[in-house]
Parts: sequence; structure tokens; C-alpha cells
Amino acid sequence: MIKKIAIVGPESTGKSTLTKSLAKHYQTLWVAEFARYYCAALTGPCTMQDETNMFHGQVALEESVLAMAEKDFIFCDTTFLTVKIWSDEMLGETPQIVLDALTERTYDLYLLLDIDLPWEEDPLRDFPHMREHFMATWYKELDNLGANYVLIRGIEDRLDNAITAIDVFLSQQK
Repeated sequence: MIKKIAIVGPESTGKSTLTKSLAKHYQTLWVAEFARYYCAALTGPCTMQDETNMFHGQVALEESVLAMAEKDFIFCDTTFLTVKIWSDEMLGETPQIVLDALTERTYDLYLLLDIDLPWEEDPLRDFPHMREHFMATWYKELDNLGANYVLIRGIEDRLDNAITAIDVFLSQQK
């Protein structure tokens, strides 16, 4: 069974950069964040159907990468749990398919990235003033799932801290 290690957290915490760096370090595959591409093509406000589409897209990307994986684990640049967090915040509810999948589609380890990095502007980022709120939301959601997660901090040593957490996790799997 291939393990899934998810890189998650609020906006502008270095998820995509860290995911790519970890995949390179461990010479394994990684799953891109589907929502980034989907939202870049939106021409209006995000709807519940868009959130459902992003859920399906993220799951499909994960499945395709899992089918190609040759190592014992892959990295996921965020997960569909992000759909729940954004749906709740922006639309006041979450698509039922996402809620149903929370306990069915699990991840073996989450690396929760702290908000200790400076904010970087991006047309797809919306809430520089709500980083603490979203950090608290991530803690709550991961705790509600009973998820295995490690908080990753650091600016210069963020990658090293993530590698240490992953190495500990992998050593416990043997």
C-alpha cells in the first residue's frame, strides 16, 4: 500500500514549493493542487458546483499519480480537505460528497505548514489578514479527523524540518 503524505496549511505557507522539493529529495512522485489550475480559469465567483468539481479533480489527480508510483509513498500538494475549509468559509457549507470522503480517503501523514513565512501576493490568494484564522481552522479540521500530523515551521530550515518529520514517520513504518 502506497502511503500518502499531504502538505497542507493556509495560503502562502510554501506548500507547493515544499512538496516539489520533498519529491525531489526522496525521488518520488507528487500530486499537484488541482484547485489552483481550476480557479485560475474561473470567470466568476466560485460556486458549490465548482467546489465539487475541485474535489473530483483533486481525487482524480491523486489516483493517477498513485497508479504510476514506484516508491512506497507520494506527496500531495494539499488535499480535498482544502475544499471543505474553503467551502465552509466562502459558501457556508460543504458539498456532501466531500464530507462523505473525509473518513474514506485518508492520508498517512499531514505536514501542516505554519504561517511563519512572509505573505506573498498571488492573484489566487485572498486572505492575507486571516492567516491566524485559517491556521486555527486547519488545526481543528485535522484534530476532528484524528489525523496524524506534524507542524512544520521555519524559513531557512523548513525543508530540513519536513525531512526530519518524514524520516521519523518512515522509520516508524518499518
